[in-house]
Amino acid sequence: MQTASRYKILIVDDEPDIVELLHYNLTREGYEVAQADNGKRAIEVAQAFKPDVILMDVMMPVMDGIAACRQLREMNDFKQTHIIFLTARAEEFSEVAAFDAGADDFITKPIKPRALLSRLAAIARRDAQQDEQEQTIDIAGLKIDRTSFAVYKGEQKITLPKKEFELLAFLASTPNKVFTREELLNNIWGSDVYVIARTVDVHIRKVREKVGEDHIRTIKGVGYKFNTD
Repeated sequence: MQTASRYKILIVDDEPDIVELLHYNLTREGYEVAQADNGKRAIEVAQAFKPDVILMDVMMPVMDGIAACRQLREMNDFKQTHIIFLTARAEEFSEVAAFDAGADDFITKPIKPRALLSRLAAIARRDAQQDEQEQTIDIAGLKIDRTSFAVYKGEQKITLPKKEFELLAFLASTPNKVFTREELLNNIWGSDVYVIARTVDVHIRKVREKVGEDHIRTIKGVGYKFNTD
């Protein structure tokens, strides 16, 4: 991942005023920016542009953001790309659907450029911190490789989307310690990001589906821990 000002950002929205606002503020900060006006076009542009971050509207013609996100997450090139949804719909079901599709974050309109730039800077800081951490964790039959964002279970290689990988690696780095949902949200998504507690549950479920049910244990009424028993 590049330094913050060199991040490549893809804006996906069918509202020209929003695209213009975001493009102006991002390029002024030194980001390299591309744009698309629907999900289908976003996939095409992303394959050529290789963005570090995708800012994507949910409700669009031709292909909506949820469908586009799902397709991008199925491609190896975009499993670690930060995907942030932009939407005027603040209902909880929209947020859950976004995270279930593989989104990393969720911003409601109207967009505040200063807050968005702060969010992007926070993403860059967390990326830099993760780059400095121990690169591999061998635990409970899993090898968690931070350099490739891959998990090895015996001979099987499992590639996880970025937030799912970060969640597993964070829990595995302190095995048998119980973390509340709030602690996991703050450490994985950051305290400056508003996401609901159910976001953690969605990601835990998806990690379990891929690496097995036994590695992460639910502590009822408290949170989750990485299990080595």
